[in-house]
Amino acid sequence: MVDSRVLKLDGVHNFRDYGGYDTADGAAVKRGLLWRSAQHGDASDADLDAIHALGVTTVIDLRGPSERTAKPCRRHEDFAAEVLAHPDETAGLALHTEAADGVVTADEARAAMIRLYDGIAFRPNLVPMLRAYFDVLERASGPSLVHCVAGKDRTGWAVAMAQHALGIPRDAIMEDYLLTNTAGNIEARIAAGATQIREKHGAISDDTIRALMGVDADYLNAAFRAAEERHGDLDRYLEEVLGVDAPRREALRAHYLVG
Repeated sequence: MVDSRVLKLDGVHNFRDYGGYDTADGAAVKRGLLWRSAQHGDASDADLDAIHALGVTTVIDLRGPSERTAKPCRRHEDFAAEVLAHPDETAGLALHTEAADGVVTADEARAAMIRLYDGIAFRPNLVPMLRAYFDVLERASGPSLVHCVAGKDRTGWAVAMAQHALGIPRDAIMEDYLLTNTAGNIEARIAAGATQIREKHGAISDDTIRALMGVDADYLNAAFRAAEERHGDLDRYLEEVLGVDAPRREALRAHYLVG
């Protein structure tokens, strides 16, 4: 299941189908409709062909304007998908880049990531994009793709919320989140992140870079905990922050689940 979920590409990291998981009531999420990845600025021509073959109709780019300017996505010559992105820079840095500020050790990096995940569910530039993402999922005009820089933090939260809305159990949501640590060419992804982080923050050790560029259950659990502490549970967070109430969740399940 893991190998078949991951699309192995040359320059687009962490590209995978996050469907296929079973729900708590015995249904399963359809495959081929829900895609997630890192940025596409380093895509090879072969990558563009492989992505084009998926038939993606909507791309949700969670990066801020400066991130999009620094690494514009390459597109297939016949690319025709709608692209949604947030226009404002508000807290637009990737979490792994923001967390690198002032850290020295891997432990400090992990602690910084946890602090940032404590607020990821409420980031001013992310919440509008999460709302837009659920609108896309509800319109369901075809396969969609959500991505940020590394495809692990902002994208990880967006996917976790979509999976929760579809009724996927917490342990399976965590399984998909942690797949970032093994999906695709890990060393190339870490190297790309290291270049970006060191350009902004200077010399940082390899161990610290790996803590910033990986994911950890403690990171996502911090986000879950913050959302649940403010809203009681994730269903209420979805409804009160993202506008995804019970009828909308049922509509999503009717479209994306089988069995």
